[in-house]
Amino acid sequence: MTRFVRRLQRIGSSILVSLPKEWVDANNLDKSSQVELETGQDSISISANKETRPTKELVISYPLPKEENIVANITGAYLLGYDVIEINSKSIIPGKDREEIRNSMRRLVGMEIIEEDASHINMQFLLDATTLNPSKILKRMSSISLGMYDDVLTGLISDDKSNLQTLSKRDVEVNRQYFLLVRLIRSTLVDTKLANAFNLENIDVLDYRIAANVLENAGDSIVELSNFIYNFSLPKEFSKKIYDVVQDFNKLAEKSIDAFTKPDRLLAIEAISMHKQYENKLSLLRTTLGSKKQIPLDFLDLIYMFERIAQSWADVADLVQPIYNE
Repeated sequence: MTRFVRRLQRIGSSILVSLPKEWVDANNLDKSSQVELETGQDSISISANKETRPTKELVISYPLPKEENIVANITGAYLLGYDVIEINSKSIIPGKDREEIRNSMRRLVGMEIIEEDASHINMQFLLDATTLNPSKILKRMSSISLGMYDDVLTGLISDDKSNLQTLSKRDVEVNRQYFLLVRLIRSTLVDTKLANAFNLENIDVLDYRIAANVLENAGDSIVELSNFIYNFSLPKEFSKKIYDVVQDFNKLAEKSIDAFTKPDRLLAIEAISMHKQYENKLSLLRTTLGSKKQIPLDFLDLIYMFERIAQSWADVADLVQPIYNE
């Protein structure tokens, strides 16, 4: 066994190490080849992975047609599971477009620029898909969104609403996890090995795609709600009435996600039942405040927004398949 010493290098947010040329040549590897890593407590071994799927590569010729957009092209390629995306130009790529490309990388988990010159940009997906977990990504989307929701509730009854202006930035992370999950579950449709690793059937993949979309929209709805509360002033008595009803929503949402990711139909039934009770409580607010003329329109709008957000997690619970007797 030959020993080599290599110095670690940082590129973007990733730590890289070069492989010995002799070993690379002996195993017929190239810059887009995949290797298999096995880690110990204080060690790591690298082996040529002969069974992995071929690396998907895409070359984008620059400049694009006028009707096309470079960021949309990169995002689309990422979601389609391309591992290597190269942008080639016969002339210098303008600084403005380079900045757009770099900004797009911040939205795509695992994608990094590894080579760049005046007329060429090479991006690669540096994560091993088999080490990712769709259920954990979905739970992370839900957890971030519910954290935003908690801050909205604080802003609903607090005099200091400044924190509400920061929620759109946190929603960016929900979108990042959403793109990663969509990429991952799409890849399982064409990679049997990956599907087996996640123990997902085609119907499960479809359900994950729907659940991811629902939670991504929920994050957007929470940002919309935060903006509404920040810009409109509702009498404290009305704000408190809504707060008392919606403050325990997280329990419903967490049970919905648990039911989906396990999956557990009995948990889903509990979550659906809790959601109906939650809806009934919000509906009662409309009918227990006397004449409609006495109810501020902002109050009714807020109730609708909270209902719409809750429906997102209820929809996830509804995806859990019923139990049929054979």
